[in-house]
Amino acid sequence: MATEILCKRAKQWFMSDKKSCGPVTGVWRYLTSGEVSTALRPFYFTVHPDLFGQYPCERAVNEQSLQVLSSYIESLLQNRPHQPPTLKFYLKPQGETGLRSSLKVVNIQLQQRDVRKTVMSILSSCNLPTTYVENIAPTSDPDYQPKHFHMKVNNFNMRPYSYDYDFTSNPRIKRSETRKTMDKNQSLKRWLASNASDVREKLGATQCIREEVDRLREEICLTLEMKEILFDCGWNIAHFRGCLLSFIALIKHHHSQMKTLKGRTLVFGNDTGVSLNGQVLLNSGEVRHNWLDFIKNLHKEDALLITVPAFEKAVSRVLRDIRVVRRKFQPKTMVKNYENNLRRLTTSLSDHQGKKGYPKEWPASLDYYEIVIETEAGPLMVSPTGQFIVPASCPSFLLVNFISENLQQAAQLLHHYRTHKHIEKELHKRCMSELQLAALVKDDCITPDLMTACMEVMLDNKLNLSVYLADSRLFITNYYSIMSDGQMCIPWNFKL
Repeated sequence: MATEILCKRAKQWFMSDKKSCGPVTGVWRYLTSGEVSTALRPFYFTVHPDLFGQYPCERAVNEQSLQVLSSYIESLLQNRPHQPPTLKFYLKPQGETGLRSSLKVVNIQLQQRDVRKTVMSILSSCNLPTTYVENIAPTSDPDYQPKHFHMKVNNFNMRPYSYDYDFTSNPRIKRSETRKTMDKNQSLKRWLASNASDVREKLGATQCIREEVDRLREEICLTLEMKEILFDCGWNIAHFRGCLLSFIALIKHHHSQMKTLKGRTLVFGNDTGVSLNGQVLLNSGEVRHNWLDFIKNLHKEDALLITVPAFEKAVSRVLRDIRVVRRKFQPKTMVKNYENNLRRLTTSLSDHQGKKGYPKEWPASLDYYEIVIETEAGPLMVSPTGQFIVPASCPSFLLVNFISENLQQAAQLLHHYRTHKHIEKELHKRCMSELQLAALVKDDCITPDLMTACMEVMLDNKLNLSVYLADSRLFITNYYSIMSDGQMCIPWNFKL
């Protein structure tokens, strides 16, 4: 969702800024959404959370800053600007070592009202090249006519732009300032009431698209006898429709090659491959001919999938029958990469076991515990659900020490999750039914305990909330926002 706002809505963001400013002299130049996306691409690749798998704290900071940035842009699109935030990002320069000391911290103040200055400020703050923006020649805004432009200022005190407003008697501006002040201590009911009309408008605008998406999914599933079609990336419902239309065109011209998808689940996401549960993943940003090439070679991926249990069993045997599982809250993992990770860790542990053995305080069997093998850049941690999360590149001695130090904590968390996971499912059913929700999903960072606490509060106050939440699509996360398709993002620890 952050990707959707940053890339597809950047032009509208900056244009709304332009139209809300006072009289100016000179020439206006706003970048197109494509230009903004291209200009900020180096910044995004430098702060992307996936680059900080070894540093959970820094990864969380970047994720939170990107979420705040998304929410801030949405507020500008709705002509309700908030106090400009100072965003903290950790940068991981290319070619640097994996040491924490190589990370750089920058604080970016979002207060420029001109698109060029805003992009230049972000890039300059991160010491990234600004040549692309500088080479875009300024052009006149065709809608701007300085000779005939006048602003009604009546009782408004004109001064250089600042968020420290000086208001007199302009009622329109005063209403905006009142809303801005209320946002500082926002409550859920107040936020829902103030945004209800906007949500209904966006849901109504995308209703036809949703109906078309449902029709296209059903058509494809019937044609190819597929199990299901899912959409798992940051773009909105309109992008999903585009993927389905492109896929239908592919079916019409290459129907025979598509028969291999019979009985499968197809997922349009951010990667291309086969997931560990056998789902076929297609990158929603690729051209359909790339999809076709992959589908033609799908049998090769399926052959790898058959051997996965054997590789997992090898890790289990070398680590005292520990249960090798897949992470409960994690993006899809490709089969080929996963097997390489398993093979690498098995070799490392076998060498350690032969040379040093395992600690005496370990139980004779670790079959109660669970381990998840991640990519080389993954974290070494105990998950909120009690699983050992291990990067494939982790040295064997470090992994053995980590397990020794965290056996008790992992057992407690695992027991808690196993005894309480059914509660989340039951509360989800109740929320969907009693609050009459169209959809209720959560961010990957929201653990079962947090989700359970959130849903319990919603159910306890269902009489007050159902008025606003009926037929809505809720996304539980850490911030407030409204997506372009009408989906509402609310924090799990909201205040009533």
